[in-house]
Formats: sequence, C-alpha cells, structure tokens
Amino acid sequence: QVQLVESGGGLVQSGGSLRLSCAASGRDLNYHTIGWFRRAPGKEREGVSCISSRDSITNYRDSVKGRFTIARDYAKKTVYLQMDSLKPEDTAVYYCAIDPVGNVCELDLTLYTYWGQGTQVTVSS
Repeated sequence: QVQLVESGGGLVQSGGSLRLSCAASGRDLNYHTIGWFRRAPGKEREGVSCISSRDSITNYRDSVKGRFTIARDYAKKTVYLQMDSLKPEDTAVYYCAIDPVGNVCELDLTLYTYWGQGTQVTVSS
C-alpha cells in the first residue's frame, strides 16, 4: 500500500517562506516523477511543480516561477517544495503525488496515481 505524507504547511505572512516535504511508504520516491498540486477554496486542483525521476528535470506553473523551488533528497527519499515570497493567493491545501509510469515531468493531474492527504498553507496579507 502506497502512502504519501506531506508536512510543513502552516500560517505565514505575505512575503514569508515555507518548506513542504513529501515522503512515502510503499514506493521509493527516487524512482518516480513527483508532483506538487494545490487546491484553493472554491477552485479546482492545479499543478504547482513537478520533478522527474532520472534527471530531476523540473517544471513550474507560471505564477510560482522564481518563487518556488522543488528538489529531491535522494538519501532521505524525500521531495521538498521551498516556497518563498508567498502571496495570499498561494493559500491552498497542497498535495504531493506520484506519477508511477512517466519519466518526464508534467503538471497533468491525470498522470498521478498516488496522492497524499494534503497540508494547509495559509498566507495572510
């Protein structure tokens, strides 16, 4: 059974930073593309960033480019999302997910099979 666990969410003021972590049991994250997604109140879930397995190629949605950084720690089998210069519009529940098949990094929700329960990020103005 695959379980993903996100951590690191919280309440932060606008302009602040948070680092989200994604760890898994039942799957070795090092061998899969990992995506970060978010769902803001009243909105659809959207892709934020992803990182491929083999070459750690990354991808970001336009609104977070230059502010968010995704990275892997192969030794800890953990994927991080460093979020800087946070804005109120970044407020959402953030989820990490595994694409079990693909070797590239795409922010297409339908490619991701395993999902965590999410961690709340709230940015106050």
